[in-house]
Amino acid sequence: MNKNTQNLYHQGVSIWLDNITRKILKDETLKRYITELGITGLTSNPTIFDNAIAGSDDYDSAIKKLGKADLSDEEVFFQLAIEDIQQAADLFLPVYEKTNGLDGFVSIEVSPLLAYDTDKTVEAAKEIYQKVNRPNAFIKIPGTAEGLPAVEKVIEEGIPVNITLLFSAEQYINAAEAWLRGVEARAEKGLNPDVKSVASVFVSRWDKAVADKVSKALRNNVGIAVMQKTYVAYLKFLQSAKVQKLMNQGVFPQRLLWASTGTKDPSASDILYVKELIAPFTVNTMPENTLMAFADHGEADKAMSRSDAAADTIFQKMMACSINHKLLAAQLQSEGAEAFIQSWNHLMETINNKRSQL
Repeated sequence: MNKNTQNLYHQGVSIWLDNITRKILKDETLKRYITELGITGLTSNPTIFDNAIAGSDDYDSAIKKLGKADLSDEEVFFQLAIEDIQQAADLFLPVYEKTNGLDGFVSIEVSPLLAYDTDKTVEAAKEIYQKVNRPNAFIKIPGTAEGLPAVEKVIEEGIPVNITLLFSAEQYINAAEAWLRGVEARAEKGLNPDVKSVASVFVSRWDKAVADKVSKALRNNVGIAVMQKTYVAYLKFLQSAKVQKLMNQGVFPQRLLWASTGTKDPSASDILYVKELIAPFTVNTMPENTLMAFADHGEADKAMSRSDAAADTIFQKMMACSINHKLLAAQLQSEGAEAFIQSWNHLMETINNKRSQL
């Protein structure tokens, strides 16, 4: 086992891979990451699948076969994606069982075209989860105003959810409360209330967004400050009476997941958003190059503070630069949803073109 990733895991951080391709499944790279690097889960999104399918011929034979059926391009994609997710989920099943169902999850997202449609998101989540048919599968639903009511309903149905596209402590709390309401509804019905969930908060996009608006001293520090604020909110949520009452009924609390942890600035540390976000009972999902960098020269000796005093100082400096963090968080969420829609549309074009060519 790699000592750097092992040290990170011993600090209480679950290491997930933010990538999936048919290639890393077939050549057993993913299996090796599990055994040698100790990764305990995996996330995917439309951009990842777009890159995997458009950038290789690994899916061509399957697309050719499915292309003969009377399926839409979206239906072809979900068949391809679900096959990958099922294989990955099977690889992580021992982790899922070893951790009593807390860890070992893989994530698949509903169509980003549904980000602002509550009812269709619920329908899609139920359909995808049924088709994947694995206990350790997360359905990813964006934490938009329309997505959160869907989260609540899907949790109430007993479906594990990865709430994505969160950018601030305020957005995180809204997502956590949506999970809580869904779990409480199950408890009131006498159902098993233990429905797993993670809340995925995006880091690096903050620093990219403010790079030209802040002083050199603040660059690559804003994202960490926002996450520090979010972490303090997370600790308060875990300590709340409502959560602890449910824990007494056998519920594992929702975990905080650090997403978008690949460093965007080439002048900054390539493991910046890993070494600065070390906190127990959290998940860090890393792009492949970040995972390999941390395995090579990772540092896991500095735990996050449980105070947001330092973050307050950063926030004051942001305000002095005329940066309203709440407005920017809303903007980043909107831009993130739009970026996934663009990737989705490109993905559908790729599948359509390959069907025609093959």
